Amino acid sequence: MTYERFEDLPVWQRAAELYEATEELLEHRSFAATRGFRDQLDRAGLSVSNNIAEGFERDTTNELLTFIYIARGSAGEVRSMLCLKERRAKKANWSADLRSEISNLKF
Repeated sequence: MTYERFEDLPVWQRAAELYEATEELLEHRSFAATRGFRDQLDRAGLSVSNNIAEGFERDTTNELLTFIYIARGSAGEVRSMLCLKERRAKKANWSADLRSEISNLKF
């Protein structure tokens, strides 16, 4: 199957969902994090879909694969940050709905 636009790629659509979920978490009133943590989580979450889009627009398979690997690294960064927050949430007895939101974000 050939895709004409990066927005049609299933992997880009999942990356967009990841960023939307990240935004929701960052907007959650009970989500406690430093400004630097919040900024980095926001940037890493956005980086996933942006790198997929950039690789697609480069119009070569090799460059697309390179940017997909970069996107995968950013997704790993998001996952790592969420794992750290999840550990903190358990220790600090954060609300169950916030802990669940953090856990569900790690798709």
